[in-house]
Amino acid sequence: MYDLINAGESAKNASKILATAGSDLKNNALCAIADAIMEKTDYILNENKKDLQSAEENGVKKAMIDRLSLSEKRIADIADGVRKVAFLPDPIGEVLGMVKRPNGLVIGKKRVPLGVIGIIYEARPNVTADAAALCIKSGNAVILRGGKEAICSNLAIAKVMSEAGEKVGLPKGTINLVSDTSRETASAMMKLNGYIDVLIPRGGAGLIHSVVENATVPVIETGLGNCHTYIDESADFKMAEDIVINAKTSRPSVCNAMETL
Repeated sequence: MYDLINAGESAKNASKILATAGSDLKNNALCAIADAIMEKTDYILNENKKDLQSAEENGVKKAMIDRLSLSEKRIADIADGVRKVAFLPDPIGEVLGMVKRPNGLVIGKKRVPLGVIGIIYEARPNVTADAAALCIKSGNAVILRGGKEAICSNLAIAKVMSEAGEKVGLPKGTINLVSDTSRETASAMMKLNGYIDVLIPRGGAGLIHSVVENATVPVIETGLGNCHTYIDESADFKMAEDIVINAKTSRPSVCNAMETL
């Protein structure tokens, strides 16, 4: 089984350095990572082909295969997403409010890193890059555990990101990806007290329920989502028809495909 303790120790050590990292380091690292993703497009695509071949051999549905599939454009979009995170305002150190109590005590709220964030998600390779980028921007180390269907793609993306980040100064252990996709490893990750400061499940109802029910580390429970399209009686119905068809059929596998009309 994957050595979660070693990953936890590595991430915890990295988180102490990231907590005091300046905006320049984090932004430079994210830009370097975006560049590296583009430079390693062929490598990532070759690893993605292994996942697609395995999925086809195992009779995975077409919608799931579409979620798994990467192309040059999709990889370019992943890199662009990482670069956009770099250009967001740095949340760390922001003071959200300050009040003076009757006794003269001044109390404020200030954003600080959480430490080590664990993320368990399903078969979407782009989540690997999205989640890692957001954690870096917010000064946190991350332990990622994706679905078995995308393991080759996820390992490739995490490897490219880690190497590029470390070259420009990110500490080793900033990005960790669990290579063992067994349920035992997922269960162990849910109980990695002392290493993971908060665990975030991203996926379907079953995954979220399992994490909420079994985790002993703090959990941020995400919503399942339900994408609606509303049509008012005053709408242009030809336009509404076009919007509805596009919202559902242009790419049914994505999270923002329409579910309720």
